[in-house]
Amino acid sequence: MNTGTPTLSPARVLATAGRVLRQLRHDPRTVALLLVVPVLLITLLRYVFDADPHTFDSVGASLLGIFPLITMFLVTSIATLRERTSGTLERLLALPLGKGELIAGYALAFGAVAVVQSFLATAMSVGVLGLDVLGSPWLLLMVALLDALLGTALGLFVSAFAASEFQAVQFMPAVIFPQLLLCGLFTPRDRMHPVLEAVSAVLPMSYAVDGMNQVLTHTDVTADFCRDVLVVAGCALLVLCLGAATLRRRTT
Repeated sequence: MNTGTPTLSPARVLATAGRVLRQLRHDPRTVALLLVVPVLLITLLRYVFDADPHTFDSVGASLLGIFPLITMFLVTSIATLRERTSGTLERLLALPLGKGELIAGYALAFGAVAVVQSFLATAMSVGVLGLDVLGSPWLLLMVALLDALLGTALGLFVSAFAASEFQAVQFMPAVIFPQLLLCGLFTPRDRMHPVLEAVSAVLPMSYAVDGMNQVLTHTDVTADFCRDVLVVAGCALLVLCLGAATLRRRTT
């Protein structure tokens, strides 16, 4: 019987992560969405600005953090909701498996995919498409990975409030699009209306874009970069905890 103890068992977390990864392995369309689509989008963007490569340099780093966040949010929210509606989550919660262990297992599984996704997108951008950054590409990879983990955490969280896969997709305009508009991608945040600038200051995607831009324009690790990384990581951890708190059995 599930005692609800907050102690995490590494064995149960790994078992949950392994089960999710095995399911993903048998879903090639989802794997393509996670691993191939971000690379294709970055490549498309590069050749959209083919006549002015400097434009790609200015926005490519930002989108390198945004694309993984969006794709991980979409796939995680739908995959988790599918587990809920199919009854798999109901059966798992009847086992000696804590909510924290279940959420940690999902986060670990999708986090492993996020590592591969971020590596492929960063390698393509810097090594093949010629994205010019002053900082270390490994810092780009780290921020991209944190952004993907944040997308995973947000997807796990919002899946608790959707009754169907269509509703899960509907959360994108509410959760992702405002962050996309206010993150500083289209115009610097300090040039926005003061109210919008204040709102952008509490949205995690703003710090993801700022972190990427710090790597783009600085050779060394700056204090602002450390702040941005800590904010994104902290938001991901907070949302994962909220996801565990909202995880519940569905009874009929």
